[in-house]
Amino acid sequence: MLRSALGLTEQGMRNFKRGVFFCTLANLMLFAPIGILFLLVNDFMNHLVNGAELPQLAPYVAGVAAILALIALTQWLEYRNTYGPVYEESARKREGIAEHLRRLPLSFFGRRDLADLTNTIMKDCADQERLFMHVVPQLFGTGISTGIAIVCVLAFDWRLGLAAFWPVPVAFAFMGLLMGLVRRKVEAKERQRLVMADGVQEFLDCAQEIRATNQSEAFLGGLGGKLDEMERRMVASELATGATISSAQAFLKLGIASTVLAGAGLIVAGQVDFMTYFAFLLVVTRVYDPVNVVLQSTAELAEMRHSIKRTNALSAERPMTGATSFAPQGHDLAFEDVSFSYNTGEQVLSGVTFTAREGEVTALVGPSGSGKSTVAKLAARFWDADGGRVTLGGVDVSGVDPETLLSDYAEVFQDVVLFDETVMENIRLGRADATDEEVLAAARAANCDEFVRRMPQGYATRIGENGARLSGGERQRISIARALLKDAPVVLLDEATASLDVENETQVQAALSRLLAGKTVIVIAHRMRTVMSADKIVVLKEGRVAEQGAPAELMSREDGLFRRMAELQGAAADWTV
Repeated sequence: MLRSALGLTEQGMRNFKRGVFFCTLANLMLFAPIGILFLLVNDFMNHLVNGAELPQLAPYVAGVAAILALIALTQWLEYRNTYGPVYEESARKREGIAEHLRRLPLSFFGRRDLADLTNTIMKDCADQERLFMHVVPQLFGTGISTGIAIVCVLAFDWRLGLAAFWPVPVAFAFMGLLMGLVRRKVEAKERQRLVMADGVQEFLDCAQEIRATNQSEAFLGGLGGKLDEMERRMVASELATGATISSAQAFLKLGIASTVLAGAGLIVAGQVDFMTYFAFLLVVTRVYDPVNVVLQSTAELAEMRHSIKRTNALSAERPMTGATSFAPQGHDLAFEDVSFSYNTGEQVLSGVTFTAREGEVTALVGPSGSGKSTVAKLAARFWDADGGRVTLGGVDVSGVDPETLLSDYAEVFQDVVLFDETVMENIRLGRADATDEEVLAAARAANCDEFVRRMPQGYATRIGENGARLSGGERQRISIARALLKDAPVVLLDEATASLDVENETQVQAALSRLLAGKTVIVIAHRMRTVMSADKIVVLKEGRVAEQGAPAELMSREDGLFRRMAELQGAAADWTV
């Protein structure tokens, strides 16, 4: 239960137990000097009162030296078993989250805000790193060692013990009453942090559009308001936490006064001697410092619960799973009465049935929002269908591990994702173990060679974030080179040439013709002339198959949707300014 509450891995929980043990040991060792001081004062009192000989200082010096050595050793062991293991646990946690995210369905990313995910991966993990380095081991270790000290004191003299420690449960009870307020303030602060992060990200993503519409001043004014609100929420959260801790710690001060009064009364009554009273004062002043640490750590832990809850919720998301062995009988891709919705009540596909044959090009056309891209994503199991089946070679794709399944797919989309790496390494993403010669062959087949040779370092040239140094056509051809290098039996094309000029479109189409030969191909396009050479056309309307067949067959239907779309595009081609 504790492991789940703290969001620890199995190894992290073992390290946590060791850290708490050595923290407890280190804190108990800090009480040892009190014993030396008590014995020394007791010997001096015997000399003054009873005329005994002056105490020999050598044994006390040796005792102090031994205790200091033990304190140094236990402090080093505490450090060794907290800081180092915390960094290792933090690394395991970040890697675990990244691995978990890699296996989650894309539907998860559709319903989660990007700034929220970034905040969880970066800030929450960093906060928890600090929590387990500076707070949690000290909280448990100090709490246990202080509890042992309090029990020993109560066993020695329960009257002075009660006088000294009655404020401790009162302080924790007071904190417990106010923790609800602290949590609400923390949650409000974190919600506003996400609003602020969304605003900053939106400004960076849309800077060009904001300037083009002369909205910079208005947008920055709104962003400034979000930042100001974040500042107010942070101040409110800090005030709530600080006031709670300070109020609880104020109760502890009453313990010193009650110990003085109770001890004085017991001495007058002859029930306690002076040295017992002196020892209690020493212990009380030493115990309240770690109690203050526990109070502070408790408040910090309450504040961190929000980030732990967020990372635990992320880890609880169910990943896509399936068989890691995949042996389809051919690569015919079939949709059988498939239904799908992104959100409850928003049906995107309903009863979709068609087959994309191996060695043929199947084109998906239809009005915007008809479900074409959704069909492609279901085919590659980016999502799972709500009803019906999607099969490849007779095998239901929902029962196949996504990574195993995608080894048979190559995708070329309109929005190409590139990395700030060399041209060579961006193409090599198609197949990580490909040789340089194989990468260069794929690049030449995708007509990349001509523009890459003009670059300063050729294929060793870095292309900037998301290929910022390349044109749209050049980026698209690198994407096709990846697909050629992968040489998968199923190819998905989603508006691969929609945003290209005539020259680039010709180059890309020539590259695509090499990619598609003999494959199972699904093409999504809005331009009717792009799909006229397809073997089969599936026309979607409002998430249903309106008609399907060869292009000539569909064009021959006088009232057909495909013919109407083709005629409308033909008429639009004659439009002039």
